[in-house]
Amino acid sequence: MSDGPIVIILGSAPSAARAAEWAFLGRHTLVTINNAWRVRPDWTYLVHAGDFPKERRPDTVSSGQRVVSYQSYVPAQNRYGGFVYAGGTMAFTAGYWVLDALRPKVMAYFACDMTYQATPTHFYGQGDADPLRDDITLRSLEAKSSRLMALAARQGCACVNLSTEPDSRLVFPRMPFEELDGAPREATINPYLVDAALAEEAALGYMVEDGEYWHHMDAFDAAALARIDALWLAACGKLRADAIPT
Repeated sequence: MSDGPIVIILGSAPSAARAAEWAFLGRHTLVTINNAWRVRPDWTYLVHAGDFPKERRPDTVSSGQRVVSYQSYVPAQNRYGGFVYAGGTMAFTAGYWVLDALRPKVMAYFACDMTYQATPTHFYGQGDADPLRDDITLRSLEAKSSRLMALAARQGCACVNLSTEPDSRLVFPRMPFEELDGAPREATINPYLVDAALAEEAALGYMVEDGEYWHHMDAFDAAALARIDALWLAACGKLRADAIPT
């Protein structure tokens, strides 16, 4: 395992408000996505989408805080294969930026289950279910989270989900916040299937350097991407290997 920091990634599900009750986080790094910076004042990084309105961003940023925009996270995500393979939504984009910039030993998600079963959908009220939009890079959120977990493991980082919700689109092992300083339960990942998935991604070559993959949708083979998704699921034990489409 890496000797890097423990990083908490906070999303905007209704459960995000419970993070305000956590004990002081000075020993951990808190990365917030979009509106989640409002939950606690001691956040370390705010990673926001390119279209995140300026009026929703913090008016002031302390010396120990940093705002991260597309100018930083697009090249970071490209170093892990790009948006087409990683998934074009901020929960995954923030994760790849964390892997690239912070090199953590644990990456712990909270309020990022992406189920949108509650009303309102977010801690701040009703919002868009961005990960559920019709997008070729988001056909399987479970596959995209499998990919993130597998690539994190390759650099010595364990991915965990701090959620207590019954359902989640993240496949990471669950872990209570109170046990975050302990050793996380590491997922079983098949390195040969990881290599196979990466090889098929490289063969397709779907890299869009500026991150704006939606301008090139006609160039992407949906069946080929579905097979790669299946490989990632199988690599993380979420699909039988004999169920991978040929």
